[in-house]
Amino acid sequence: MAASSPVHFTGIPFAALDFYEDLEADNSKSFWSAHKHVYDASVRPPMAALADALAEEFGAAKLFRPYRDVRFSKDKTPYKTHQGAFVGTAPGTGYYAQIDASGLMVAGGFYAASPSQLARLRATIDDDVRGPELEALVSRVRAAGLEVSGNRLKTKPRGYAADHPRIELLRHRSLTAGVSFGSPEWLKTPEAVDHVRDTWRTLSPLVEWLTQVLQELPE
Repeated sequence: MAASSPVHFTGIPFAALDFYEDLEADNSKSFWSAHKHVYDASVRPPMAALADALAEEFGAAKLFRPYRDVRFSKDKTPYKTHQGAFVGTAPGTGYYAQIDASGLMVAGGFYAASPSQLARLRATIDDDVRGPELEALVSRVRAAGLEVSGNRLKTKPRGYAADHPRIELLRHRSLTAGVSFGSPEWLKTPEAVDHVRDTWRTLSPLVEWLTQVLQELPE
């Protein structure tokens, strides 16, 4: 049997956003069972098609499962209220796109790091050549209109001076940049892929820098 062809991306229907708005109001198995056909038609297939349209340039994306892992969480609601797609370039690092009730969000960076990765990152930021490279890349994505964020220490990391010239970067335990587009009319058209592609291209120098530092080292 011949392999099925990738579905051509035609846009993210607003029915996907409506689905998540309703799921936020009733995050229950009964709601999910009654409306899973909407997810199966208007959420996952368009996001898979979006990922396929970008795969040649950025790599294959993982589409996250809709079910929450509630084993260690006080919040026992069973379903995620968003659909994400992630192209990994190193552990915890890569490009991200998400739809939820508010619309489309596109981002990139590193979302999690092991202690050894974080130590390697901070040593690189401390370096007087590589550290300013990251400063310049972060400034560049900010100038392009993207918001820089991430989990940060409130104080200095151990072993670094509080007056370090790059102390703000050293505090990061994750470092991401992105933009929330909301729900413009182009979201439900093929033009949406261009906005994701352009944003990921803007993020590429930052993601590539982080990938070089955070990728797994050969044993």
